[in-house]
Amino acid sequence: MTRSQLYDEMCKKASALCIGLDPDGSKLPASIKNNPQGILDFCKEIIDATHDVCVAYKPNLAFFESLGPEGWTILEDLVNHIPSHLFTIADAKRGDIGNTSKMYAKAFFEHLNFDAVTVAPYMGEDSVTPFLEFNDKWVILLGLTSNKGSNDFQRLKMEDGSLLYETVLKASSKWGNPENMMYVVGATHGEEIGHVRALLPDHFFLVPGVGAQGGDAKTVISHGANDLGGLLINASRSILYASDKEDFALKAREEAIRLNAEMSSLF
Repeated sequence: MTRSQLYDEMCKKASALCIGLDPDGSKLPASIKNNPQGILDFCKEIIDATHDVCVAYKPNLAFFESLGPEGWTILEDLVNHIPSHLFTIADAKRGDIGNTSKMYAKAFFEHLNFDAVTVAPYMGEDSVTPFLEFNDKWVILLGLTSNKGSNDFQRLKMEDGSLLYETVLKASSKWGNPENMMYVVGATHGEEIGHVRALLPDHFFLVPGVGAQGGDAKTVISHGANDLGGLLINASRSILYASDKEDFALKAREEAIRLNAEMSSLF
């Protein structure tokens, strides 16, 4: 999917919502069996209830890989169930030497046909560029994450006074371009998103942390939007587990609509 196609879908729906698919078997409604087929059925019902009010889905691979071989099978089925006009992200956080990255890219872009994959930048340019060799596919590079441990390294001060994450953003932006590279920027950093936007005026940001993690969509938009939207705002648990009863899909839809209303200022 190209940048213009993604933005057209956003404008059509007045939505920047990305729904994270993190199916934790211990949190499934009582009506859903805690097994691979039940997890697949749960995710499909979430998709069926929300696909017209979001623009992207982001399966987190850990929740599928933990199921063993069946996890990969249901992941493939799940991706095929997502309407083809919606943006799909493999939340895999891969990153390795060039030839290994090339194989990861083939797995996600050719076999599973995702539009994008999350990638860790720690090993540098040659671990990222193999993912950028595929037309109309995207790397979503970890830029400034929202977890507590992000302070361990990402904000280390460099000799020139800049922070490590700033150095990573500036250097990596030269590896790709705004048509094939996005950045993960955590919503719980609030106004700091504005600083990241000043460093990267044209790139899309994938912003996790809205909803159950406490991030605020209005703050994200006021500090992070650009002329082409520039934001995919992710919510996972607040949508997936909006209800633990048989009405879970309906409640998921209601939560997605509520979050969209918070994003209305973007359009």
